[in-house]
Amino acid sequence: MKLTTLSLTSALLFSVSTALAEHHGSKVQPTAETQKKLTPDSVLKELMEGNAAFVKAKAADPNIKARREIGTKGQHPKAYILSCIDSRVPVEQVFNQGLGDLFVGRVAGNIETTEQLGSMEYAAAVGGVKVIMVLGHEACGAVKGACDHVELGNITKLLDHIEPAIAEVKGHEDKRNSKNKEFVAEVVAKNAAMTVADVRKRSKVLADLEEAGKIKIVGGVYSLHTGAVTMLP
Repeated sequence: MKLTTLSLTSALLFSVSTALAEHHGSKVQPTAETQKKLTPDSVLKELMEGNAAFVKAKAADPNIKARREIGTKGQHPKAYILSCIDSRVPVEQVFNQGLGDLFVGRVAGNIETTEQLGSMEYAAAVGGVKVIMVLGHEACGAVKGACDHVELGNITKLLDHIEPAIAEVKGHEDKRNSKNKEFVAEVVAKNAAMTVADVRKRSKVLADLEEAGKIKIVGGVYSLHTGAVTMLP
């Protein structure tokens, strides 16, 4: 009898906390049912609207307690964001999302390592996400290091992945290094765009899902100054 009472009490408290979350404008994470109703376009729209709220410092209460409880039953995220490791780019906050909303992969320079590709494939083919986003950011330290051709332990091999983006950025012949902010910005954008292309090229799983209209693979660049994400063409 005690177990039944406790179970009913827990269920009631959970329902109340969820209702309060929705009343205060704080959404709970997707369920299997709600995830099925999402589309790539609707998810991308929500992410960008969330970013607009973040820029205006109007982030919603993530309602961590209710979300944590719901999360024990499983996860059904909306998107996978491949971001740099930079501590100034808190991915969930940038898009005004909370527990259970996003898969987030982080690696310096937001490059598509084999491990990241495998994680994206899991997120899309098994986890059901609708958007794969590569998110570069202003003044990226990894990009700066690559522009300066830094050599240091395993960092050297990591920065090699960014070299093709540097080669694609033309001009700046007199100042192709990290001191040139404009050059760095162009490489950041080019690196994110090329990573998007490489994801499609290196993953037939993801390319086929996108071709079928089940996901979108996109790129963006985050501004440290404004907090805004600018989508790449």
